[in-house]
Amino acid sequence: MVEERTRSGRLGRFLVALAIVFLVGSVATVLYLRHAVTGASGRIATLLLGRPVSYDTSVPVVIEKIQSLRRLETVSYSMDTIVEGKRGNDVLPDLLFGDRLLLVVHGQAIAGVDLAKLKPEDVRVANGAIHVELPPSELFSANIDNQKTRVYLRTTGLFVPADQNLETETRAKAEDQLKQAALKDGILDNAKRNAQATVTTMLNGLGFTRVDVK
Repeated sequence: MVEERTRSGRLGRFLVALAIVFLVGSVATVLYLRHAVTGASGRIATLLLGRPVSYDTSVPVVIEKIQSLRRLETVSYSMDTIVEGKRGNDVLPDLLFGDRLLLVVHGQAIAGVDLAKLKPEDVRVANGAIHVELPPSELFSANIDNQKTRVYLRTTGLFVPADQNLETETRAKAEDQLKQAALKDGILDNAKRNAQATVTTMLNGLGFTRVDVK
């Protein structure tokens, strides 16, 4: 009888101690989560406690986030065309002294905004609103796809050899035409609009109530 009461007493004290440890641990965990604001702990606390997500929206941090996008390529422009290359003589007929080729060309131009060029004075933050002035859009590249570009036709006069430089010069001419065609079709304007949309979406995700990207 005495032994049973002793065992019951020990079990009771053990359960009380266990409850105290659990209570203290729970309180410590809640206090830790309430004060966790950064890193993985902060994200876990936000999910468990249901508190609103907060971001550092100071100008230096915002600039760093935008600049991390670096060269933002927003538009791709393709061209398929035929470009002529020609050598001739002002006096003698091409049948005898001419050199002509037709080049089937496939090329691609890429434009966007180099956000690494964003400056501190281009960003203004006040009362939950942000205004950003993006750098000018640029034509990053205008290149001929050599694997898809080929000579379609080549004719050489009876008394002249084929000019080895004519194809190279014609390809350079095609690249220039690609660049001019892309600019004429408004590739830079499209690149700017797409960059504005991308940056606007990112800034909305940071919690700004009003976003103006120019």
